[in-house]
Formats: sequence, C-alpha cells, structure tokens
Amino acid sequence: MTGSPGEGGLLPRCLDMIFNSIGLFQAKRYVFKANDRNSMDIQCEVDALLERQKREAMPNPKTPSSKRQIDPEFADMITVQEFCKAEEIDEDSVYGVFVSYIEIYNNYIYDLLEEVPFDPIKPKPPQSKLLREDKNHNMYVAGCTEVEVKSTEEAFEVFWRGQKKRRIANTHLNRESSRSHSVFNIKLVQAPLDADGDNVLQEKEQITISQLSLVDLAGSERTNRTKAEGNRLREAGNINQSLMTLRTCMEVLRENQMYGTNKMVPYRDSKLTHLFKNYFDGEGKVRMIVCVNPKAEDYEESLQVMRFAEVTQEVEVARPVDKAICGLTPGRRFRNQARGGPVGDEPLVTDVVLQSFPPLPSCEILDINDEQTLPRLIEALEKRHHLRQIMIDEFNKQSVTFKALLQEFDSAVLNKENYIQGKLNEKEKVISGQKLEIERLEKKNKTLEYKIEILEKTTTIYEEDKRNLQQELETQNQKLQRQFSDKRRLEARLQGMVTETTMKWEKECERRVAAKQLEMQNKLWVKDEKLKQLKAIVTEPKTEKPERPSRERDREKVTQRSVSPSPVPNAPPVRLRHRRSRSAGDRWVDHKPASNVQTETVMQPHVPHAITVSVANEKALAKCEKYMLTHQELASDGEIETKLIKGDVYKTRGGGQSVQFTDIETLKQESPSGSRKRRSSTVTPAQPDGTECEWTDVETRVGCSMAVEMRAGSQLGPGYQHHAQPKRKKP
Repeated sequence: MTGSPGEGGLLPRCLDMIFNSIGLFQAKRYVFKANDRNSMDIQCEVDALLERQKREAMPNPKTPSSKRQIDPEFADMITVQEFCKAEEIDEDSVYGVFVSYIEIYNNYIYDLLEEVPFDPIKPKPPQSKLLREDKNHNMYVAGCTEVEVKSTEEAFEVFWRGQKKRRIANTHLNRESSRSHSVFNIKLVQAPLDADGDNVLQEKEQITISQLSLVDLAGSERTNRTKAEGNRLREAGNINQSLMTLRTCMEVLRENQMYGTNKMVPYRDSKLTHLFKNYFDGEGKVRMIVCVNPKAEDYEESLQVMRFAEVTQEVEVARPVDKAICGLTPGRRFRNQARGGPVGDEPLVTDVVLQSFPPLPSCEILDINDEQTLPRLIEALEKRHHLRQIMIDEFNKQSVTFKALLQEFDSAVLNKENYIQGKLNEKEKVISGQKLEIERLEKKNKTLEYKIEILEKTTTIYEEDKRNLQQELETQNQKLQRQFSDKRRLEARLQGMVTETTMKWEKECERRVAAKQLEMQNKLWVKDEKLKQLKAIVTEPKTEKPERPSRERDREKVTQRSVSPSPVPNAPPVRLRHRRSRSAGDRWVDHKPASNVQTETVMQPHVPHAITVSVANEKALAKCEKYMLTHQELASDGEIETKLIKGDVYKTRGGGQSVQFTDIETLKQESPSGSRKRRSSTVTPAQPDGTECEWTDVETRVGCSMAVEMRAGSQLGPGYQHHAQPKRKKP
C-alpha cells in the first residue's frame, strides 16, 4: 500500500491526487474541527486563529507542521512521478483533510494515533475502541484521533507514526507478518463560502464529508505452514475468522442480487464487516486489490484468494445520489477580482474618451500681434469636434446594435421563460397527480390499517375463545378422570362388599350345617341309648332304668362326686399371656371403641408399636400402613364374641387415606361346664375350619377363662386352641 522507494504506492498517490486538486482552496487550519459524533464543526476566522496560536504555544504539538523537514525514512516513498488532479472542483468552497489510523486486532479496535503517556513503572496497555452509529446511520469508531493535514508529507508522516505501532510478528513464512487488519481513513471536508465569497458559510448543515478508507487486510494463514503457536495461533484464528465472515457477507449479497432474496447479511459477526456495513449497503464504492504470490508452494492459498476475488467481482453496490451544497450564486470567490484588481480601481469611461482626443495647444497670448495661438486652438477644437461627431455616430451605431442584441436576448429570455413555465406547468401537473395518488394511497393505507385492526381484534376474540374452550376441555377431562377414578373406587368397594357378603353367608352356611350335624348326632345318641335300655330290660329285668345324662344334673352333683382336694388358697394368680399378632411387622392403628368391654381371657391380642385410638382419624392413618378395628357383640350362646377386622391403608389421589379390609379374626370366650365331659363313642363332628375338636375331662371346681382363635376364611391360616392351667384329674 505504501509502495517502494522511488515508486510511490496506493497511499502516496491518493494523497498527492487530493492535495493537487484542492491545494488552492484549502481552509486555514482549525476552521474545521472534528467532534465525537462523526461530523465536523465550523469555527470563524478569529476562533481558528486563537486555536492556532494556542497549539503553536504548546511544547509538543500533536499536529504536524508543514515547515518541518521530511523524515528521510519515508522521503523516497512519497515521490510520485505522474501529476494527477481532479478537473471538476467547486471553486466556491473551501476544503479540509483529516486522517485517522486504526487496527483490528483479535476482533478489537485500537487507535494507532492515540498518544498514551509513558509510564516506565507500570506501562498502561492501549484501550480498545467501540463502534457506534451516527445520526445518518453510518458506522464509525468512537473516540478515534483525527489529525488535520495540509500536504502529502504531513499525511504520510502521520501514517508512518501509526505504522510503527502496528502489531507484527515473525512466523515461519514471513519475517514481518501482519497480525491485524489496518484501516487508514482520509476524510475530505467541504463547506461553501458565504454570499460575499470571503468567509466560510457558518452553517453546519451545508458541510459535506467524503471518506476514503484504505484497508490493509492481513493474509489468511495455515498453521501447518506458519508453525504458529500460542498467541500467534490465536491471532491466526481471528484473522481467518474475520476473512471468512467477509466472504460470507459477499456471498449473501451476491445471492440476494441474483435470486431476489432478502437474506440477512451477517455484518455483526466481525468488527471488520460491521465497520464497513454502509459501504456494502450502497453508501459508497468498494474496490478490492488482490495480491497473489507466484510461488508454486502457495498455489492453494493463491487459488482461494482468486476465488474470493471472483465472488466479490460479481457483487454490485448501488451508488448514492449526490446532493447540492447550497443555492448561492456560482463564482463568488472571484467576483471582487477582475483582471487582477478590485472593482473600485477600474478607470471611468469619460477619462478614456478624453485621453483619446488630441491634446490642446497652449492658450496663453503674450503678444497682441500673436496670430498663431488662436488658429492652432481653433484647429484643435475642430479636430476634437470632428472626433466627437465620429464617436457620436459610432456610439449611435453601437447603441442600435446593442438594442437589437437586447431585444434578441429579451426574446430569447422570454422564450426560455415560456419554455420553463411550460415545463413548470407540466411538473406541477405531475406533482398534483402524484399528490392525488399519494392521497389515494393514504386513504387505502388507512382502510387497510382499519381492516388490520379489525382482523387483530377478531383474532384476539378467537384466541380468547380458543383459550376458554381449551380450559373447558381440560376441565371436562379432569371431571371424566375423577368420575373414572370414582367408578374404579366404587367397583373396588362393591367387590369388597360382595366378598364380605359371600364370606358371611359361607360362614353362616357352615354354622347351620354344623348345628344340623350336631342335632343329628344327638338324635343318633338318643336312639343308641334307647336301644341300650331296651337291651338291658331284655337281659336284666331287675336293673334300674338308665337315665340320660344331663349337664344340669352333673352341674348340681359335681360337689358330691368330687374327691379331689380343695385348691390351695395361696396359689399364685394366673399370668395373662398375650398372643403375638401375625401382623406385628408393620405400623398399625389399633381402633378400640370406648364402648368395648375388657375381657380377662388368658390370650389377649397384642400389636407392638401400634397407635391406639378410640375414634379413627386422618392423622393416625397417615402415619401407619395397617388398620385393626376391635368389635364386640353377643354370641348366640350368651358369651361375648370379639372380632378383629384388619385392613390396609392406602393414600388417595385427593390427599386423604382409604382402608381396604382384608382379614377378620374372631375371638370367642367359653366357660367350661361343672361336670366332667365324657368322650362319646360316636365320631365327633368336623369343625368349620377343618380342625378336630378335642373333648377333655376337666374339673369344674375352679373356673377358668379360655380364648379360642378361629379362622374367618380360607386365607387366614390354621386355627389353634389354648387351654388354661390343667386341672387335677380324679385318681
């Protein structure tokens, strides 16, 4: 970009072209003043002079001076052989040139012209800058240093000062490899002169700013060739990523132009593309210069670069429309200059005419006999009169000619005015037609907006109805689910009731069958006794008639037949024994109503770690897994019959508890008779639970209590009997 010694590159040629074109029309230094909003302010001559004096009084002025010697390090690079100059330059304006220099390193923007105070103890690193958008939607670097320059040498000196701060590093392929993208901005500021053509017009809106950005892109790298490691590897990744984003933006722009699509261009993925977003959107012109290395080893890289250049060549960017600066009269700068002098110094027409007449001779008559002075004076006056007549005739001819020219000019002006008036009428008709069209479109737009508003309201109503219907549907679904769960609960309850009723009737049938069997056995015993009596009468007529044994008589005679000794009065009391329940492994709720009668049987149901309650409550059921209800009723023989009704506790969906009964245990209390029972020779009837009952001879002198556990169903296991302390038998 800078070129080589003796042959200037792109940057020196651009600067030389700019200053050759505006060299005579540059504004004085500090007339234009840059601000932080990507625009320029205008100062009057007095303020600019005061600021120049203030800057010149500073010990180290930041602005370069044109009186300084050119640095020999770059003196040969700014030499341009060809003289280039723009032809169409507005002479009624003044110009100013501002330059800035930034770099994009690891996707961060740094100002290369920023003066950072040097601290040898704790050096301060450079601060990154932010991208902002101005009021015209143009992107710029906020807080970037902009330097006003007046010549190519000054601009290149500023560039060279920033070039020394640019980040470069040594790689395997390049001794001074650029590790960042650099952007050198040249701003050309133009402002018109006032109506007198002497001073700059103090209107900020009339300032026009043009910008030329020279971008030096860092080349893409392959790490297997550059052998990059650490920071160099990170830098190479950021460089390749930014170049890939630039290529993606170019491809999306080309696709949108070729196929008429409207895909979003990813400018914000990289600071490089985000900074030049306006250029690609049609706010400027873009030119790309591709550098290719002819070495065979770089064939792959060169091929990728050429493909990228081919893609960018097909992208078209629309040009912006240039606006007129102001409506002042052209030629204001040279209005007070006519042929090298001001208007007030021009000679009068009368003086020119008098100078063209022949000079008058001397009019002094010293001698009365002088006859030569008056004739010479008369001859001179006659010549002057003759010349005056000639000049009058010439003036008349010129006036006639000028009148003809004025008439022709008036006619031409009239024709032009008529033509312009006709054009204006046509334009007014077009404008009126466009106004009518605009009014029609505005009405149509209002109608469409009204329809859109109605559709939005209708859509809102439909959405509300949809939400209500969805809520109603969800409510119905929940209701159906509740009904289904209630149905299943009712089915389970009915199934339990059916099972309970079936078991109850089975037990009742078994009881009736047992009673019937006992009755039949008694009848058979009666018949047997009758047969025995009949046999005794036949064989032994003298013997007494046997009597049927009776429990009542045995109970009355038990004292007379007993030969056993009386029980010891100081015998220890019988110790109550508790029967361990088969369900002692779980936590139980022992529900014993307050109306129950405490029995003093030897065997008592006992459940360890149980919660005993008189009334069932939800708090107790929530802590346990099993439930047992103790129910007492009077049996058919007049004894108290205790039933232990057991069940499982389940949690319901609504947060409560339910009990499903699964087992019934029946506890009966019987008192032994006062007489000794005899074992019948006949077969003892079977018990309902499948066990055989034993008939034992016991003494009736000491009463005892006996607890018998019986099966309530086929799933409860075998029953058992437990007798009290054994009684002494007769010897």
